[in-house]
Amino acid sequence: MGTPATLFSESPEDPFALGHGGSAVLDDHGTVVGWSTRAQELLGYPAKEVIGRAWPDLLIDARDLPLARAAVAVAMRTGGWFGVLPVRHRDGRRVELGFRARAITREGEHREWVLVGAPAADVVAWQRDRALLDGLYRRSPIGLVIHGPDRRVIRINRAVEKASGVPADLPVGHRPGEFLVDEDAGPAEERVRHVLETGEPLIFTEQSARARHDPGRERMVSVSAFRMEDAAGRVLGVAETIEDVTARYQAQRRLALLNEASARIGTSLDVRQTAHELADVAVHGLADYCSVDLLRPVTIGDEPVPGASGPLIRVAFSPPERRIPFHEGEVIPLLPESPQARCLAECRPIAERRLSLRPEWYAMDRRRVEIALGLGVHSLIVLPLVARGLVLGIVSLWRARHSEPFEEDDVAVAQEFSSRAAVCIDNARRFTQQQNAALTLQRSLLPGVASDLPAVDVACRYFPASGEPGIGGDWFDVIPLSGARVALVVGDVVGHGIHAAASMGRLRAAVRTLASLDLEPDEIVARLDDLVSLLAGELEATADDNESTVEQVLGATCLYAVYDPVSRHCSMARAGHPAPVVSTPDGQVDVIDLPAGPPLGLGGLPFETYDLDLPEGSLLTLYTNGLLEARDGDIDVALESLRASLAHPDDSLDSTCHAVVETLLPKDYLPSDDIALLVARTRVLPPENVASWQLPLEPTAAARARELTTAKLAEWGLTDLAFTTELVASELVTNAYRYAAGPVVLRLIRTHCLICEVSDSSHTSPHLRRALTTDEGGRGLFLVAQLTERWGTRYSHDGKTVWTEQALPSA
Repeated sequence: MGTPATLFSESPEDPFALGHGGSAVLDDHGTVVGWSTRAQELLGYPAKEVIGRAWPDLLIDARDLPLARAAVAVAMRTGGWFGVLPVRHRDGRRVELGFRARAITREGEHREWVLVGAPAADVVAWQRDRALLDGLYRRSPIGLVIHGPDRRVIRINRAVEKASGVPADLPVGHRPGEFLVDEDAGPAEERVRHVLETGEPLIFTEQSARARHDPGRERMVSVSAFRMEDAAGRVLGVAETIEDVTARYQAQRRLALLNEASARIGTSLDVRQTAHELADVAVHGLADYCSVDLLRPVTIGDEPVPGASGPLIRVAFSPPERRIPFHEGEVIPLLPESPQARCLAECRPIAERRLSLRPEWYAMDRRRVEIALGLGVHSLIVLPLVARGLVLGIVSLWRARHSEPFEEDDVAVAQEFSSRAAVCIDNARRFTQQQNAALTLQRSLLPGVASDLPAVDVACRYFPASGEPGIGGDWFDVIPLSGARVALVVGDVVGHGIHAAASMGRLRAAVRTLASLDLEPDEIVARLDDLVSLLAGELEATADDNESTVEQVLGATCLYAVYDPVSRHCSMARAGHPAPVVSTPDGQVDVIDLPAGPPLGLGGLPFETYDLDLPEGSLLTLYTNGLLEARDGDIDVALESLRASLAHPDDSLDSTCHAVVETLLPKDYLPSDDIALLVARTRVLPPENVASWQLPLEPTAAARARELTTAKLAEWGLTDLAFTTELVASELVTNAYRYAAGPVVLRLIRTHCLICEVSDSSHTSPHLRRALTTDEGGRGLFLVAQLTERWGTRYSHDGKTVWTEQALPSA
């Protein structure tokens, strides 16, 4: 029979091992047939007193017999037993011993039992140490690698075995890193050498690693290492703990991705740029490829129809890849069974961890099919872009080649930042919609290019603000006035957006209304100042009532100029607006020293009119401040550049405008403020087209006016208009004779129409009225209004002028 040590021992520290435990051999009836020296030391019985006796009668007290019988029953049933029993020492003491019992069969028939006992305290300590080692090497989720003084691996536990795929007994004697590949922290052997030589521990050093059996999967591990020494200070080796923190690392990376998405997505109110930001963030830490496809209405700022299913426009793709089947701006044709179509229809994320890219999802030609298959994508997440309950489009995330497939956590993260991106895209879409509305409103309020004006030739340029803060309130206008004159207007409303555009429309309409009154420029600007103050007050009151944050129009600037092609006289006034530039035919360019005046809306200060005479062919250039602030903000430098570009008055007006734009606006410049440019070349009416007579106030003045009018019209070949013009001139002169004092001036002007003017020194305005049947007078102006296309009254410092316009007969 083998010794108890060979039968029961598992390690030298085992208390039941040879030299540590006392053993006894019992027959099948419980009679002691063998007794060891160690058993005599533990219980005090010599062998001769024990052999041949039944062990319960000798060793077990009567009170402990039930427990002993239970142990015997278990041993008989299972063939072995392990536990603690109290036994009687030879001196009568009760001693608790740990026992192991195992059946031994001799010659296949007779059964004997080996009973090995040890002090219970030793057994408990051994069990505790054994449980500790068993926990470290078999059950611990944290990897443990023991290195000897020569840096070779002595032992690894089951956690390292599971992570590396290498059995725990194989790495013994191998070098560090031969079963776990380090990437970021350098070779594992250098790390062990450093700890072994310096004694400095490494605590929670995180690094990426790949297992030998699965090199395609990247993991993140936390490594701690310390040097082991015995009580005498001898170096025994290095112990490393390795914890797989991939899940924590990925969670941190996903949180970092969400933070990055919050910071990088939505930096502008541009739909396409926001889509590009979404794609760039997605490929930075989540996918290999990302495409953003939006419904067509969203790309132009319109609101998508609920339940819309297409078509989709590819707006962004990252990273740039020339081999992709569909490029930005192309329509994405989808079949109903494709993940993208299902995502759009069901409005929920679609994830395919193991993707079999099927070209039949798309209506692609053979070349695109080959390209799609060559990308090597194997995992896909498609998410809807939903904001305010409306589906705006989809975002597709792809992983290719050696990347790991998407997991459920990836879907959650992608859904989170795509939801944020959808809000940003919707905000950009709504801003684009508002900007388009403001731009449409503004363009509808701006005048067309004026042509066939007797006073000036005109060319203009207008550049609306792009992006934020939105469309501004710049405008220009060319207004025909009486007497062949023309008014040139440029203005700028403070603020941006549709409110500024609407306010600009109000001011332009007001300027045209005031211009029809033929007021002086300073009076026009003064009345505009009153109007802006009134509008600002109304808007402020509305904002207070509604507690809204609507942008208030607090002021505007304006330049109003009137040019007379008969006298070559130009008068102008401005309210806080940049001064105009005049270029004469001899090449001299001057900035007019026009009194600035306060901006409109401030009130309380007068405006001044500036007068000058312009040679024929002079260029009068009006503009808004956005033109001077476009390049670098240096107004003086920009003004010099503007003067240089206007130093060629013989060039065509379109060439001049082009030169100004090329000089002052950088290439591919996106203005942050509106820019308006108006260039006018002055004309002078030939003297033969103007006739003027001074008539004395006498009863024959009307007859004299008819004679002069008839003769001049015959000279001009306009005899068809003689009767009508005689009647108009006679009536106007008669009114002057009856109600005015001083001389009367009759003037005829032949331009695109026939103009008849009668001027006197009175400031009393004639009024059109309908005479009753019994009235003897009051029908003169009624007849004038019926016989002419337009008529009106303008005032000057010396009196007034009543004018009429008649269309010239066709050829």
